[in-house]
Amino acid sequence: MNTLIFRTVAPFLTALMLLFSVFVLLRGHNEPGGGFIGGLIAASGLAIYGIARGVGAVRRALFFHPLSIAGFGLLLSTAAGLLSILFAVPFMTGLWIYPTLFGAEVPLSSVMLFDVGVYLVVLGAITSIALALEEKEVE
Repeated sequence: MNTLIFRTVAPFLTALMLLFSVFVLLRGHNEPGGGFIGGLIAASGLAIYGIARGVGAVRRALFFHPLSIAGFGLLLSTAAGLLSILFAVPFMTGLWIYPTLFGAEVPLSSVMLFDVGVYLVVLGAITSIALALEEKEVE
């Protein structure tokens, strides 16, 4: 299924899926979505790119090894939980700050930090599995 049309459309489709995955991640706290679903969408986009252009192209596009991405996501998720302990509230309690950026107050939470961590864990783990399967298929 490696046609000229697929190889031409795959980078655009991948970029669109990555953008949509970030949208799903950011809206997930108040509406359906979140880190898990966003990570699956992003990993699917990278899998499509890998099918079209090969595993090497995906590895070059990622800059980091997929398991390193997953490990960093796990670190972020753990930090979101431990942050509540530093403020003497129960584990995984949501904490909020309201910094002003460009004249607008932006609410940021430890819940969002946890969601970003889950996003990176899912993205790294699923991409690592997909790339390993694709490499085995090529051999």
